[in-house]
Amino acid sequence: MMEQNAPFKDEVEAADAFAKKYDELKREIGQVIIGQDDVVKNILISIFSGGHALLVGVPGLAKTLLVNTVSTALGLDFSRIQFTPDLMPSDIVGSEILDKERNFKFIKGPIFANVVLADEINRTPPKTQAALLEAMQEKAVTAGGETHKLKKPFFVLATQNPIEQEGTYPLPEAQLDRFMFNIFVEYPTFDEEMNIVQATTTNKTSAAKPVMNAQEILYFQDLVRKVPVSDNVLKYAVTVTARTRPNGEQPADVVKEYVSWGAGPRASQFLILGAKCHALLSGKYSPDIEDVKAVAVSILRHRIVPNYKAESEGYDVERIVREIINF
Repeated sequence: MMEQNAPFKDEVEAADAFAKKYDELKREIGQVIIGQDDVVKNILISIFSGGHALLVGVPGLAKTLLVNTVSTALGLDFSRIQFTPDLMPSDIVGSEILDKERNFKFIKGPIFANVVLADEINRTPPKTQAALLEAMQEKAVTAGGETHKLKKPFFVLATQNPIEQEGTYPLPEAQLDRFMFNIFVEYPTFDEEMNIVQATTTNKTSAAKPVMNAQEILYFQDLVRKVPVSDNVLKYAVTVTARTRPNGEQPADVVKEYVSWGAGPRASQFLILGAKCHALLSGKYSPDIEDVKAVAVSILRHRIVPNYKAESEGYDVERIVREIINF
């Protein structure tokens, strides 16, 4: 593995090394996770862009195993929090206790890990969701009037179930906006399911091995931000975001008719960061418009609120986004 100083003679060499590391990660994760290539790619783009990701899928699609495997391959600490209606903020952040000397001592909660799986995040009430919101945005938590910095790198990979809506608390827009990606985890194909069943019904087990470490990830996060972007790509990304706003300066026609609320400036930032990372992983040194389009659906789908007309006429968010980005 690389030393902390990342001994590359220039950023082109570093970019080539990043693309190779990505291929290694894919192979290692593929030892455990069969299929889900786009899901894995988007999770890794989110991580190397310094963002968080929300995974949406029905039960039984190995979302927890996926997150655990990704964190192992990245050489990071992993923590899982099962969100329930009775979960309290202190169950996430930690709490202060009196030690034997009658002094208050802070006991860290499960949020103090590199990768935090927030399982079924919409099962817990807004007060507890807010505790996670601070950690996601500030990379720190406050307890007993004192601020505690979280580990670096730090990522929240949350899951929610699109069915079984009873007993759920919809995530507020402010928290949804903190997630860089909203990633749909689909059912496997027939051949993939055959391979899954074959691999998991014997006494043989597979496990991922670390191919990176925290220092490498922090270095590559910095490298992603250094990637140059041409003015036309920057303008395209900002224009795409502007076209999602029905009351904005230049809404798309489909938005005027089918959207109640559009995306904020954070969407433009994530479109550019995601495009930069996507370009590097594709062996390019600067993103083009196709790189923006490649990440646009997962970045915008949870930032656009369709109106009742869209629901009645079968216009889902993904269809709306695809019409917005093609102009």
